[in-house]
Amino acid sequence: MTTLNLFSNSQDFVSFSTAQTIFKEGDQGKVMYAIIEGEVDIIVGDKVIDTVGRGDIIGEMALIDTNPRSATAVPKTDCKVVPISRRHFTFLIQHTPNFALEVMQVMANRLRRMNAQFELGSEK
Repeated sequence: MTTLNLFSNSQDFVSFSTAQTIFKEGDQGKVMYAIIEGEVDIIVGDKVIDTVGRGDIIGEMALIDTNPRSATAVPKTDCKVVPISRRHFTFLIQHTPNFALEVMQVMANRLRRMNAQFELGSEK
Protein backbone atom coordinates (compact mmCIF):
# COMPACT_ATOMS: atom_id res chain seq x y z
CA MET A 1 0.00 0.00 0.00
CA THR A 2 1.44 3.36 -1.01
CA THR A 3 0.92 6.72 0.63
CA LEU A 4 -1.18 7.84 -2.33
CA ASN A 5 -3.48 4.84 -1.93
CA LEU A 6 -3.99 5.68 1.74
CA PHE A 7 -5.09 9.25 1.06
CA SER A 8 -6.25 9.56 -2.56
CA ASN A 9 -9.94 9.35 -1.65
CA SER A 10 -9.72 11.57 1.41
CA GLN A 11 -12.21 14.41 1.59
CA ASP A 12 -10.12 16.11 4.30
CA PHE A 13 -7.71 17.73 1.86
CA VAL A 14 -6.56 21.35 1.94
CA SER A 15 -5.90 23.30 -1.25
CA PHE A 16 -2.92 25.65 -1.64
CA SER A 17 -2.09 27.98 -4.52
CA THR A 18 1.38 28.99 -5.63
CA ALA A 19 0.96 32.28 -3.76
CA GLN A 20 0.72 30.49 -0.40
CA THR A 21 3.12 28.72 1.97
CA ILE A 22 2.21 25.34 3.47
CA PHE A 23 4.68 25.71 6.35
CA LYS A 24 7.80 27.71 7.16
CA GLU A 25 11.23 26.77 8.42
CA GLY A 26 11.29 27.40 12.18
CA ASP A 27 7.54 26.88 12.70
CA GLN A 28 6.34 24.35 15.24
CA GLY A 29 4.88 21.45 13.32
CA LYS A 30 1.77 19.63 14.45
CA VAL A 31 0.95 17.86 11.18
CA MET A 32 2.60 16.32 8.15
CA TYR A 33 1.01 16.31 4.72
CA ALA A 34 0.36 13.76 1.99
CA ILE A 35 0.32 15.36 -1.45
CA ILE A 36 -2.59 14.14 -3.53
CA GLU A 37 -2.30 16.68 -6.34
CA GLY A 38 0.33 19.16 -7.56
CA GLU A 39 3.99 19.81 -6.74
CA VAL A 40 5.68 21.39 -3.72
CA ASP A 41 9.17 22.88 -3.40
CA ILE A 42 11.06 22.11 -0.19
CA ILE A 43 13.31 25.06 0.66
CA VAL A 44 16.09 25.36 3.23
CA GLY A 45 17.34 28.91 3.66
CA ASP A 46 16.86 30.28 0.16
CA LYS A 47 17.70 27.07 -1.74
CA VAL A 48 15.20 24.61 -3.21
CA ILE A 49 16.52 21.24 -2.04
CA ASP A 50 13.72 19.07 -3.38
CA THR A 51 10.50 19.16 -5.38
CA VAL A 52 7.89 16.60 -4.41
CA GLY A 53 4.57 15.67 -5.91
CA ARG A 54 1.57 13.38 -5.96
CA GLY A 55 2.02 10.46 -3.58
CA ASP A 56 4.83 12.10 -1.58
CA ILE A 57 4.76 13.33 2.01
CA ILE A 58 6.15 16.50 3.57
CA GLY A 59 6.62 17.69 7.12
CA GLU A 60 7.05 14.18 8.51
CA MET A 61 9.92 15.16 10.81
CA ALA A 62 7.50 17.29 12.86
CA LEU A 63 5.67 14.14 13.92
CA ILE A 64 8.84 12.25 14.78
CA ASP A 65 10.47 14.88 16.99
CA THR A 66 9.32 18.11 18.58
CA ASN A 67 11.90 20.39 16.96
CA PRO A 68 10.84 23.33 14.78
CA ARG A 69 10.40 22.75 11.05
CA SER A 70 13.73 22.35 9.25
CA ALA A 71 12.43 23.57 5.87
CA THR A 72 9.77 25.65 4.16
CA ALA A 73 7.18 24.06 1.85
CA VAL A 74 5.87 26.22 -1.00
CA PRO A 75 3.55 25.00 -3.76
CA LYS A 76 5.25 24.98 -7.15
CA THR A 77 1.81 24.38 -8.69
CA ASP A 78 -1.66 24.57 -7.20
CA CYS A 79 -1.93 21.54 -4.97
CA LYS A 80 -4.09 19.51 -2.65
CA VAL A 81 -2.65 17.99 0.52
CA VAL A 82 -4.10 15.86 3.28
CA PRO A 83 -3.02 16.97 6.78
CA ILE A 84 -2.01 14.08 9.04
CA SER A 85 -2.00 14.72 12.79
CA ARG A 86 0.34 12.97 15.23
CA ARG A 87 -2.60 10.83 16.40
CA HIS A 88 -3.45 9.77 12.83
CA PHE A 89 0.25 9.19 12.09
CA THR A 90 0.55 6.87 15.11
CA PHE A 91 -2.61 5.02 14.05
CA LEU A 92 -1.24 4.54 10.52
CA ILE A 93 2.07 3.19 11.81
CA GLN A 94 0.31 0.76 14.14
CA HIS A 95 -2.21 -0.49 11.58
CA THR A 96 -0.21 -0.14 8.34
CA PRO A 97 3.40 -1.08 9.11
CA ASN A 98 4.48 -0.46 5.50
CA PHE A 99 3.53 3.19 6.01
CA ALA A 100 6.31 3.49 8.62
CA LEU A 101 8.77 1.99 6.12
CA GLU A 102 7.64 4.47 3.44
CA VAL A 103 8.20 7.39 5.83
CA MET A 104 11.68 6.09 6.66
CA GLN A 105 12.46 5.67 2.95
CA VAL A 106 11.38 9.26 2.26
CA MET A 107 13.62 10.55 5.05
CA ALA A 108 16.59 8.41 3.93
CA ASN A 109 16.22 9.52 0.30
CA ARG A 110 16.06 13.19 1.27
CA LEU A 111 19.11 12.84 3.49
CA ARG A 112 21.04 11.16 0.65
CA ARG A 113 20.03 13.93 -1.80
CA MET A 114 21.05 16.64 0.67
CA ASN A 115 24.37 14.88 1.29
CA ALA A 116 24.98 14.70 -2.46
CA GLN A 117 24.22 18.42 -2.83
CA PHE A 118 26.53 19.21 0.08
CA GLU A 119 29.32 17.13 -1.46
CA LEU A 120 28.88 18.85 -4.82
CA GLY A 121 28.96 22.25 -3.13
CA SER A 122 32.14 21.46 -1.21
CA GLU A 123 33.99 20.43 -4.39
CA LYS A 124 33.85 23.99 -5.78
